[in-house]
Amino acid sequence: MANIKIDDVFSMSSFDPSKFTESFRDFTEKGAQQSREAYAKMKAAGEDAGKTLEATVQTAQAGTVEIGLKAIDALRINAENSLSHMEALLGVKSIAELVELQTAFLRKQAELTVEQAKSMQETSKQVAEKLAKPTKEAAEKVMASFKVA
Repeated sequence: MANIKIDDVFSMSSFDPSKFTESFRDFTEKGAQQSREAYAKMKAAGEDAGKTLEATVQTAQAGTVEIGLKAIDALRINAENSLSHMEALLGVKSIAELVELQTAFLRKQAELTVEQAKSMQETSKQVAEKLAKPTKEAAEKVMASFKVA
C-alpha cells in the first residue's frame, strides 16, 4: 500500500480565498447590475404600454363621439327631408304630380344615403387609423429596440 501523506491531501496551497471572494463579488455585482437594467427596461415598457393604452382609449372615445355625431346629423337631415316631403304631398293635386314628387324624393334620398354612407365610411376609416397609430408606433419602437440590442 502506498503511503499517502495526509499533509498533501489537505494542503490547499493553490487555493487563494481572496481571489475566490473577488470573483464571487464581481459575479454578484454583474448579476445585480443586469437585474437593475432588466427591471428598468420592464418598467419603461410597462409605462409605455400604459401610455399607449391611454392614448388608444382617448382616441376611441373621440372617434365614437365623431361617428355618433355624424349618425345624428344623418338622422336629422333624413327626418327633415321626410317631413318636407310629407308637407309637399299634402299639396298634391293629381296622381301624376304625386308620382313625380315621390320619384324625385326617392331619387334624392338614394343619393343622400350614398353620400352619407361614404361620409360614415371615411370617418370610420380615419378613426380606425387614429386608433391604430399609437399601437403601431409602440410596436415600431419595440422592434427598433430589438434591432439595436
